[in-house]
Amino acid sequence: MRRELVVTSSPKETRVALLEDSQVAEFFIERSEHASTAGNIYKGRVSRVLPGMGSAFVDIGLERDAFMHAEDVFEDLPENLLEEEERGAKAAPIEDLVSPGQDIVVQVVKESLGTKGARITAHISLPGRFMVFLPTVEHVGVSRRVQDDEERRRLKSFLKGIRRENGGGGFIGRTAALGREIVDLERDARNLIRTWDEVRGVASRGKAPMLLYKEPSLVERLLRDLLGKDVAGVHVDDPELHKKVYNFLDRVDPELLSKVRLVNRPGHIFDDFGINAELERALKARVPLESGGSIVIEETEALVSIDVNTGRFVGKSDHEETIVKNNIEAAREIARQLRLRDLGGIIVLDLIDMKDRRNRKKVLAVLDGELRRDRATSRVLSVSEFGLVILTRKRVRESLGKTLCETCPECGGAGRVKSVPTILTEIYDEIRKLPTELKAQKLTLRAAPSVAEVLLEERDSGFLSSISSLLSEPLGVEADPLLSQEQFDLLTAPPTV
Repeated sequence: MRRELVVTSSPKETRVALLEDSQVAEFFIERSEHASTAGNIYKGRVSRVLPGMGSAFVDIGLERDAFMHAEDVFEDLPENLLEEEERGAKAAPIEDLVSPGQDIVVQVVKESLGTKGARITAHISLPGRFMVFLPTVEHVGVSRRVQDDEERRRLKSFLKGIRRENGGGGFIGRTAALGREIVDLERDARNLIRTWDEVRGVASRGKAPMLLYKEPSLVERLLRDLLGKDVAGVHVDDPELHKKVYNFLDRVDPELLSKVRLVNRPGHIFDDFGINAELERALKARVPLESGGSIVIEETEALVSIDVNTGRFVGKSDHEETIVKNNIEAAREIARQLRLRDLGGIIVLDLIDMKDRRNRKKVLAVLDGELRRDRATSRVLSVSEFGLVILTRKRVRESLGKTLCETCPECGGAGRVKSVPTILTEIYDEIRKLPTELKAQKLTLRAAPSVAEVLLEERDSGFLSSISSLLSEPLGVEADPLLSQEQFDLLTAPPTV
């Protein structure tokens, strides 16, 4: 698989697209006025403890207090390193772990979403180029993507040695560590340990709430986490950002410098790679499939629903075979759309009904295989006899739609507005409720053009006459393009021109 990173920068924001075989797989955006907080480390102060919820709210200096569960708390964070056999033990009651006014060092694991504050933990993790340092946990592991047994043993042996030298903490070897020289791994480990020592030093001197450690910029994080031997190139359209990318890689992994390219030509780099067109499609509910079918994605507060339709795809012979082919094609596209749109939480897929249980397993296997390419953790449940699949996907930040769009002022996020007949009935009811003294005056209705047009066209049909019969004077009607379809005003005198 050919993977590429395409980076574009403007005064307001930086956008990055991850391409897999020239198709947009993931999209990232960082705005100057709203930098990401995920991964940041803070010294916070406990503001509220909720024993009934097994959780606490912590003031870390953001707009809303952050939220922490009991299992995410350590009593004396710098000294109390969790032993391996203790991992997974049931957490003590939250009231025994923290109390209002107590200071605690925490890390943001999930950004503030909607009206909810950030999710935090005292289980600190510091990612580097080749490993992740876990200062509060005695654990050594290697990424599952490293499948060679000899290489896994080599990396584990090195990480255990570093842990002993450091006097505690844990390490996880990342996929990028595969085949790397010991000197590269040692340099990465020392940098992470030094960073944690600096965090603890600042925490001991500073007053809560305060920021102790800020995650690198979006581009640096993606270069650290995504760039490897399978990435063919990093394309950047801004000379200043290109220089920063070059300097960052020169510091952390000079072997990758040859992959960085400055694209300095007329036009937009996202148009050159077809990214802007793909993003426009990702903001629409309906996604067409090559066969002629489609999927419809609806994002709600509680869950994401995805409906699969055959559309024009009718197959060639067997009906069940046609359905299976359509569901398999939809499963692949659904997995890609989940990554591209960054949809998380509970996701319900309404596949087309399949009678054969083996076919349901076949479709589920395809979906599960495609989701394995996703860096976000997901879990797929079995296909029901009605074709419903329920899966969960870890949600760390806002979805693509919520990042790039805002609530419609017309419908308030409902996706629909009241129909003209409904508004006409509301107008009739409002006039009927008017006091007698107002009904005796000359009234003018100011409404949206769509409503006013229907009223005026139906003047002879009797509806406007029925309204006027409630009044002493005929009702005047005026179209106001500044009003939405659901808005209307009743004026006691004709509006002045």
